[in-house]
Amino acid sequence: MVRRERGGFWIAFCAVFFYPISWLVARSRFEGKEHIPPSGGALMVANHVSHLDPIFSGLVVHRARRVPRFLAKHSLWRTPVLGWALAGSGQIPVYRDSADAQQSLRDGTRALQEGKVVVIYPEGTITRDPDGWPMQARTGVARLALSVDVPVVPFVHWGTREVLDGYNKKFRPLPRKPIVVRCAEPVDLSAYRDRPVDAAVLREVTDLIMTRVRELLAEVRGEPAPEEFYRRTAS
Repeated sequence: MVRRERGGFWIAFCAVFFYPISWLVARSRFEGKEHIPPSGGALMVANHVSHLDPIFSGLVVHRARRVPRFLAKHSLWRTPVLGWALAGSGQIPVYRDSADAQQSLRDGTRALQEGKVVVIYPEGTITRDPDGWPMQARTGVARLALSVDVPVVPFVHWGTREVLDGYNKKFRPLPRKPIVVRCAEPVDLSAYRDRPVDAAVLREVTDLIMTRVRELLAEVRGEPAPEEFYRRTAS
């Protein structure tokens, strides 16, 4: 059996807290854990339909005996207890639209170079697509994917929005809902490894990765995916 990656006190604390929550609100299926490398760096790329997603993202990585490191908005570090857990477990704050924005990418790159599993939601927030399909993603995921030659593993959640629908402010923990988290084979980026990284390449790689995420979600949902990514409207 593969030896579990050590996560320290705060990872153990989160596991003790979040496993029971997942059992209380869901009948969960975690599929494709074999695609998460047993050691070494990996970039895990997911869709985002509910604020519950990080719990189930963390659990699928933890069930693969790895420690998840999330790229998450920096304001969460100011939340009591949660902020301590994020800092203590080595999570990566994301500073958007500020002078510190590039620091998030540098920290993510360093974590991958150090052999850690980094989890990212490239849409930047829960999708606004009414049917729950992914929106057009930000290109930070491509910068990370091309910065270090590690597996880029797509994975999806489906069913979490039925429990917690953030935009419609609905929380329906009972009856327990079916939730699927499925991982797939890494995306092949070998054709891009030796190319100069410019805006066109970043957009192409981002869309390639997110197209695989969308296809995987279509498999889980058992229905065809839309041909285009949903585009958020300017607020």
